[in-house]
Amino acid sequence: MRAGSNLPAIGGYNQAVILDAVRRSGAEGISRVEVAASTGLSAQAVTNIVRRLIDDGLVLEAGTRGSGVGKPRTILRLEPRGRLALGVHLDPSVITVVLLDLAGSVVDHRTIPTPPSATASKTLRRIVRVASELVESAEVDATRIMGVGIAAPGPVDVQAGVVLDPPLLPGWRNVPVRDELALRLGLPVLLEKDVTAAAVGELWMDASGERGDMVFFYYGTGSGVGLAVHGEVVRGVSNNAGDVGNMVVGGVPGDPGHHRWLAGNAVLPRSLVADAIGLGVLTGDADSMTTAEVRQAFLRLADARATDDRAAAIFDAVATDIAQSIVTLVNLLDVDHVVFGGPFFTPISEFLLECVPPLVRASPMLVMPHEIVFAESAIGDDVAAIGAGCLVLDHLLSPRPAALLIQR
Repeated sequence: MRAGSNLPAIGGYNQAVILDAVRRSGAEGISRVEVAASTGLSAQAVTNIVRRLIDDGLVLEAGTRGSGVGKPRTILRLEPRGRLALGVHLDPSVITVVLLDLAGSVVDHRTIPTPPSATASKTLRRIVRVASELVESAEVDATRIMGVGIAAPGPVDVQAGVVLDPPLLPGWRNVPVRDELALRLGLPVLLEKDVTAAAVGELWMDASGERGDMVFFYYGTGSGVGLAVHGEVVRGVSNNAGDVGNMVVGGVPGDPGHHRWLAGNAVLPRSLVADAIGLGVLTGDADSMTTAEVRQAFLRLADARATDDRAAAIFDAVATDIAQSIVTLVNLLDVDHVVFGGPFFTPISEFLLECVPPLVRASPMLVMPHEIVFAESAIGDDVAAIGAGCLVLDHLLSPRPAALLIQR
């Protein structure tokens, strides 16, 4: 049987709808009349809800704008500092902590190296210390901070708030990250898989709503995808969707003479560094490198691409493998946007955005009849950390039809 709703739920949903309309209007702002027209709510309902949003410090009146005949309309804009959120990205090479305002803008941020030998408990204490210092130095009203989002490599148990066993983070098996941080910071904490958090951040910052059907290809210490369909992030049954490392790429269908391999291994930065060492492009031992050292070696390899044919060949193969992965994902999900991001994407962003789209469009395996838009994330290297902060904003402030249903 279908679940019902009740008046308090409807009131909360309508408030979220109006706040979302004001937020998406950006610097231009929006009038009450325009809010009513865009949301379908009555003028009286809009007036009452806007009054509450103003009283709560979430929305402000920002002058007037003429509209032809009649008196000028009062313009509403988001009050960015009305609420704030902390975001943490737990990455095998670097931990990033950001403080976001309601618009998703970074008020301040900090990065610290991920200690390869430190215990998870000790690292969490460092995160707490950095987060506290960030709030203090930003000189914001701490009571306006709604919570903390933490993005971690999968697999994760979102319901229990536990990082299960990330392959690139030894010593982080079954760590109760959510409860540890909530206890130490005294704030609500949300845990999410890093690629999912990145997709949430991308949707939150997409004021136009154009990226509602999207594959977010995250290229970091490892690779994965965040997925969005009809404006909603796809999390999966256990909130661990997006693991594409075992997707098979390479070769030509029907030709046994061409090798095929797993996408995760094919584009893994450590694997590329190892290949470059084997070819004499770089020196060192990839197996003994820390993740931070792998990143530095990867940056040198990316720089060498312009002058060394061996380095160029490595990245040509990466572009081909990523393109094959994207063809499979686009065919599976029927999305029209592919967004790239992550700390290891930035050094080769120009090259990949030039090479991957034509490879995808020319693929004989592509069956979708529509145009596919390729873009780089507007958020930058910190997309997972900012996405983690957006988790909190999105969870508490976005209109969710599911919230209308009575929980049984």
